[in-house]
Amino acid sequence: MTTRARPLRKDARRNRDRLVESARALFARQGLDVALEEIARAAGVSIGTLYNHFPRRADLVEEVFADRVDTVARIAEHALTLEPWPGLVHFLERVCELQAADRGYNELVSRPAGAHRHGYELMSRILARAKEDGALRADITLEDMAFVTWGTSRTVEAVGAVRPELWRRHLAILLDGLRADAAHPLPEPPMRPEELARVLRGDC
Repeated sequence: MTTRARPLRKDARRNRDRLVESARALFARQGLDVALEEIARAAGVSIGTLYNHFPRRADLVEEVFADRVDTVARIAEHALTLEPWPGLVHFLERVCELQAADRGYNELVSRPAGAHRHGYELMSRILARAKEDGALRADITLEDMAFVTWGTSRTVEAVGAVRPELWRRHLAILLDGLRADAAHPLPEPPMRPEELARVLRGDC
């Protein structure tokens, strides 16, 4: 027999919502390492209340960015309704826009443990369509696309204070490198799935 979790009281639910909203705003401006005490203070609650709701920082981060999973999935689903190459470009541009608009999210996707949030199953369909259409170079793998996310993340971080939109140039260069009609042999084989899994686990 399973025991249902008791619903939160109204005041407890209100405190939890305040913590999530405060964390979302502070993560977006300052990044994921903002002090938890500052989040609690912005929410108007004690640090003890924060820990009651979110025993680990990772629990709070997961709650704040849970909606991004759905957002990325919706972007991918729309991309699949477009022509293959424009669909691939649309997906990458929209995901990179999410990164550029939110420092915390940008940091999250640059960390290996956050990479599983990026709709890899839908992404594989986007890639397959572009390959079948002859627009995407045939030797690109799903694992290769991690470099697009990580590379754009670092570009956003490096130039955000100087030229916030410069990541678009970086992405355009990467996209040209993905086109089939200009492909040259690559010097290294792609990461194997088990290698990417090690990176995602952070055990390498």
